[in-house]
Amino acid sequence: MALRKIPIRRAGNRTNLFMGGDRELVMFAGLLAFALIFSAQELRATAFGLALWFSALYACRLMAKHDPKMRQVYLRHRRYKRFYAPRSTPFRANSSSQGRQYK
Repeated sequence: MALRKIPIRRAGNRTNLFMGGDRELVMFAGLLAFALIFSAQELRATAFGLALWFSALYACRLMAKHDPKMRQVYLRHRRYKRFYAPRSTPFRANSSSQGRQYK
């Protein structure tokens, strides 16, 4: 009996983008621009807020076009340790002081 093939459609496997960029980054940039415009209530603040919004939207779209999961990859990269000490194998006999650093 042959195995049944089920196609994976692109629509069910897309990244979560909003206005062409990463959803959380675009919404946070919009929130910052909105807060700047309505808290200052000046023409210069409005112009700067709109410039901030459009430049952040452009940067988010450019980033999402390059790699839609770049934010998640960057955040995972920041959680890694800066330096991993070299170890020969997992079966290496460590001293007691070396064994305590892994607990």
